[in-house]
Amino acid sequence: MPADRPFVDPATGELEPNKILSEAIPLAKLIGVFVAGAVLPYAFAFFGSESSVLGALLVLVGEFILAVGAGVVLIYAIARGIRLADE
Repeated sequence: MPADRPFVDPATGELEPNKILSEAIPLAKLIGVFVAGAVLPYAFAFFGSESSVLGALLVLVGEFILAVGAGVVLIYAIARGIRLADE
C-alpha cells in the first residue's frame, strides 16, 4: 500500500497550501537567522577593510557562518521530512 504523500489532500489529490506554508515559514526563519549572522562580517569586510588581512578574515568568518547554517538547515529539513513521513 503506497504511503500518503505530505502536503497533498488524500481525498482530492490537491496540494494543501496551509500545510506548505506552516512548514515553509519556520524553514525561512532558520535560513534568515544564518543569513543575518553572516551579513555583519560581510558588511564590515566590504565597507571597512576591503583589501586587508582583517577583511579576508571577516569574509572567512561569514563563509563559515553560511556553511554551518547550510548544514543546520539541511539537517532540519531531513529530520522534518522524516517526521512528516511518519505522520
